Amino acid sequence: MILNVYKPKGWTSFDVVKKLRSILKEKKVGHAGTLDPFAEGVLILGTGVDTKQLTTISGSHKVYEATLMLGSKTNTLDKDGRIIVEKEIPKLKDSEIESVLKSFVGEQLQTPPMYSAKKVNGQQLYKLARKNIEVEREPVLINIFEIELIDYQAPQMSFRVQCSKGTYIRVLGSDIAEKLGTVGHLIALKRTKVGDYELDDSMQMKQLEKDGHYNFA
Repeated sequence: MILNVYKPKGWTSFDVVKKLRSILKEKKVGHAGTLDPFAEGVLILGTGVDTKQLTTISGSHKVYEATLMLGSKTNTLDKDGRIIVEKEIPKLKDSEIESVLKSFVGEQLQTPPMYSAKKVNGQQLYKLARKNIEVEREPVLINIFEIELIDYQAPQMSFRVQCSKGTYIRVLGSDIAEKLGTVGHLIALKRTKVGDYELDDSMQMKQLEKDGHYNFA
């Protein structure tokens, strides 16, 4: 079974996997593409023999809507971290922001952030980061297919991006802020599409609870 589930804010992707195991009484459950705890939106899960499809699904293009707080940067590049840098925000016109966003379209190398589930030498980066250990990370080739400004009301700007597998929107947001002449971190992130799976078709956890006759703790 392949399920398009809406991951709520505050949940890890594995939290959703564990709940689904309990709801469906299924031991073998996996997901296609991790979403950060502060993020929400489309999370594709597979059960039983259908978990074999998750590798293909996770390689699909993804669409995100993000809100970037300009003027401050955190150690995690999102709202869950601590502020490490503050910088003045220049006066920006929408046309200037749109020009900067367009400059990110295409293939490029992106270095995974330390606060991520990516493994280096068998160790998850975020576990090392929590110990204030930073290791060298190999840049990964990503592709930004489309990116557009949704709104800008200083100090916040929101944008929509369609990108390849392996793209860290937190890193992209930080890079955008730097190119705008300041710093920034994400305060909201929503995944609206994974391949052909869309947000409007995703199942809420409450719906899964009802259909599965399982009461959440």
